Amino acid sequence: MVLGFSIALIVFSLLLMLLVLMHKGKGGGLSDMFGGGMQSSVGGSSVAERNLDRITVVVGLLWFTCIIVLCIVMKTNN
Repeated sequence: MVLGFSIALIVFSLLLMLLVLMHKGKGGGLSDMFGGGMQSSVGGSSVAERNLDRITVVVGLLWFTCIIVLCIVMKTNN
C-alpha cells in the first residue's frame, strides 16, 4: 500500500510541475516555452486557461491527499 501511494505521489508531483509550468506567466520565464507568453485578444481568461486552472487544482488536491494518506499509513505501520 505504501509503494502504491509512493508511486502515485511521484506521478502527481511530476504532473503538477508540468501543469504549473504551462500556466501563463506575468513576465516570461519557463511558461513562455509552452505558449504562456501569448497574449489573449479577449479581456479575461479563455476556456483553455480556466480548464488548466481547474485541472491544476484537482491534481494539487490529489497530491495533498496522497501525502496525508501516506503519513497515516506509515504511522499505523510503526
